[in-house]
Amino acid sequence: MNKSKHILYILLLVIFFSTDVANCQPPNQLVKVLVAPDHTNWTYKTGEEAKFTITVLRYGNPVPNVKIKYEIGPEKMEPVKRDSLNLADGKITLSGGTMKTPGFLRCTVTAFVDDKEYRNLATAGYDPEAIKPTEKNPADFVAFWDKARADLAKIPMDAKMTLMPERCTENVNVYHVNLQNFRVGTRLYGILCVPKKEGKYPALLRVPGAGVRPYGGDIGTAERGIITFEIGIHGIPVNLDASVYTSLGSGILNDYTSQNLDDRDKYFYKRVYVGCLRANDFLTSLPQYDGKNLGVAGGSQGGALSIVTAALDKRVKYLVSFYPAISDVTGYLEGRAGGWPHLFTKNNLTYNNTKEKLNTVQYYDVVNFARLLKVPGMYSWGFNDEVCPPTSTYSAYNVITAPKQLFLALETGHWTFPEQNEKTNNWLVDKLKNK
Repeated sequence: MNKSKHILYILLLVIFFSTDVANCQPPNQLVKVLVAPDHTNWTYKTGEEAKFTITVLRYGNPVPNVKIKYEIGPEKMEPVKRDSLNLADGKITLSGGTMKTPGFLRCTVTAFVDDKEYRNLATAGYDPEAIKPTEKNPADFVAFWDKARADLAKIPMDAKMTLMPERCTENVNVYHVNLQNFRVGTRLYGILCVPKKEGKYPALLRVPGAGVRPYGGDIGTAERGIITFEIGIHGIPVNLDASVYTSLGSGILNDYTSQNLDDRDKYFYKRVYVGCLRANDFLTSLPQYDGKNLGVAGGSQGGALSIVTAALDKRVKYLVSFYPAISDVTGYLEGRAGGWPHLFTKNNLTYNNTKEKLNTVQYYDVVNFARLLKVPGMYSWGFNDEVCPPTSTYSAYNVITAPKQLFLALETGHWTFPEQNEKTNNWLVDKLKNK
């Protein structure tokens, strides 16, 4: 394999392994169902009527006499309106009603064409910047995490780096790294990418979306002169065969988001949050680190971890967070959408609605970390996200008092357009390189 083909191969690996599957834009289909609110910014004042225009297209033209069914109601809640219709000319405008309190009103449409179903949705936002969180902020929240940091500091890092020649490029060295995490014998694994040219560089921690998978490392950003460290959260090497992660995800790591939820000191995410701090311990110890410019970035679960890490670690100067998960998870208990992993939906309510579990989630909800942020952040999501509902992400965003920018890509669900990635990556690189 020649050098140019080798580099291309490595970059493809990076794209494949670094990207949360949910971030990928859905493929185009033969039949397109278009749903759009009548306000071009998809935003309304409480009490205003929202109308939704539905168009079913094939080859760019409306499909005549097409059958649809639709549902309209607050996101993630039971619909308040539903019906089935035949659209003579493939298009219709429906009254969606209104909302009396800040939130999101969603119209979901399914079209039936040639024995196949095609689905899409649109979501009207009602005073989204007035949404307030439902999650409580415990009085000892800061003290709890101060102790966790102090306990971590007593654990030797014991960093081990293994060069991965097959992934290195002309300008970047790539390493598989493992560190001792929150107690002796537990490990954290990730892929470190370091510019080869002698000098001092800013650093970026890449935190992962949900799931169990290998990682390729952020070689692209390292090529731009930034040390990058992409970590996993499950305490297993991140360079194994894909079948290993499939087995673990279906086995012992299935439903990891609920493990030990009844104990705030043993809950699964404690090792994860502390592990992000340990990853920064490692990054800032590297001789190539410039000593002052450190960022963190991620989406979904990674969007949550970005906020958490920046809130707990004063070394972090900038963050990027796409549709942060674990935000206002108790929303369901107040009759509205809550954040992923949807611990308190109707299906999970009997199991999770206990005093102990409600106490635990207060210490891990992103809302309470967002209150502590002091550094600039770039945030991005869309109104159509069904995994991390915008009601939940705005609940966290609205309590942030630090400098913040929100890049709305209205029609996106749990995925991003290339323009979102380009804008946020450039913002972060420019900040870290003091441009």
